[in-house]
Amino acid sequence: MAEVIDTPVSRRLSNVNNIIIVLSGKGGVGKSSSAVQLALSLLNMSSTNRVGMIDLDITGPSLPRMVGLDTPEATVHQSSSGWVPVYVDQAQRLGVMSIGFLLKDRGDSVIWRGPKKDGMIRQFLSEVRWGNLDYLVIDTPPGTSDEHISLLTHLHPLLTPTASRPTTPSSILISTPQTTALNDTLKSLSFTRKLSLPVMGLVENMAGYVCPCCGEISDTFGMGGGESLAQQENVGFLGRVPIDTVLVKLLDAVSKGDVLGQGAVSKRRSPEDEETEDEKGHFPLLDRYLETTSSKVWRDITDKLIQRIEERKEGIRRKLEAQDTSA
Repeated sequence: MAEVIDTPVSRRLSNVNNIIIVLSGKGGVGKSSSAVQLALSLLNMSSTNRVGMIDLDITGPSLPRMVGLDTPEATVHQSSSGWVPVYVDQAQRLGVMSIGFLLKDRGDSVIWRGPKKDGMIRQFLSEVRWGNLDYLVIDTPPGTSDEHISLLTHLHPLLTPTASRPTTPSSILISTPQTTALNDTLKSLSFTRKLSLPVMGLVENMAGYVCPCCGEISDTFGMGGGESLAQQENVGFLGRVPIDTVLVKLLDAVSKGDVLGQGAVSKRRSPEDEETEDEKGHFPLLDRYLETTSSKVWRDITDKLIQRIEERKEGIRRKLEAQDTSA
């Protein structure tokens, strides 16, 4: 029976239970904010869940700002076992790795050709000390670029399921209901099929508008295009997310450092160390996020996503057992 090919990336990610890649065919559809909400929803599923995030947008990193880590204090440190990610909370349940933490000035531009991007992506995948993770969420740039090709090249050994690791990296697609975004989503879908990256479903973002006064959702900008595309392409439809002004204000506040108690933690203790009583449950960003309408929508989306991942894992396990028996 085949086993995972031994590479620096496969060794480093051996303690990661699930890898979820967030894709979009077009910029401006809310992919990065969706990745953040997915990570927060995964954390909220269990008080013991640990989640990592990789910001793969080398030339336009946005995750540090969205989780309140766009500060001089948020820096990556080198340890004997690799780079230490920057943690959003004191309990170190949500860690983030981004080139934004490596820039001398947060406003510096990154002008790199493909080979240099590839080297950085390889380091993100093989040299970050995550510890044990339940989920690793990878936020990618829009479209299909050098970053996507590098990512799938380095993850290739993990795309073949084995008895010891039946869960392979998977992806979700983010699109708005408009035709232009949907057409570009088709290109991303074609990319995943050519490179054998499983797609767990499509999220229709910015579908409708949540009234900040009454909470009613109105069809201001159209909705339904993403669901139609999912049905047409035989892709699971995970859900429809409306524009939520409360969420927008929260992310703005976070980016300005206005969420009380929010702060970067990069090397205070090992992920294996036990948290103190003061650290347990203290997660201002998650607490504030759970007050938004979007959090309830993303909770349902995340439940569907995890169910599909588990169903796929079980199907792979049964197939491998059948092959083993017949052999």
